[in-house]
Amino acid sequence: MNRNEALHILGLGEDATAADIKTAYRETVQILHPDRFAGNKKLQDRATEQFKRLQEAYEYLTEGKGSKAGRTGASAKTSSRRTASEIEGRLAGIAAARTQLIAQRDILLDERRNGIAFAVVGGIIALICGRRPFGLFGVVAALAGTAAVWGIIQIVSAQRSLSTIEEHLKALQKQKKQLLRKLEEEEA
Repeated sequence: MNRNEALHILGLGEDATAADIKTAYRETVQILHPDRFAGNKKLQDRATEQFKRLQEAYEYLTEGKGSKAGRTGASAKTSSRRTASEIEGRLAGIAAARTQLIAQRDILLDERRNGIAFAVVGGIIALICGRRPFGLFGVVAALAGTAAVWGIIQIVSAQRSLSTIEEHLKALQKQKKQLLRKLEEEEA
């Protein structure tokens, strides 16, 4: 790998500064982190490969080989910086995954609310119109009953998905705490 290739992986030009490299790395980590694709093994594998190339490029540029300033610091310092940078990358991925999960949770809450509305309104209309089972009232009662059943299915489905998302959010929070502890140990 050379400097130009590493800069290209980060989406930067030849005149990029150290600050540009760091910013581009953090932004790209949020996009490419494999944890964002936890539900799709194929995409997660692909993201893992791209993420590795991203980390290699970042390390190449920041550890001196591709930097304009040349090598600085001892290898222990470099190793510590690499570990801290990996932890920061994983934390950025967790933040991105958390943002996605929260957006999905909000959508599911809306779906659940809509399901409740369909179940209640459909049930009430079905009861009212069901007293006269013939003609237009019978058709309306059947449609309302169908809407009520669909609403109940929507509620159950949304609730199951919400439970799964809450479990994922708890797992992400646990991982975040572990990584923050590890980052504090590295910095100490």
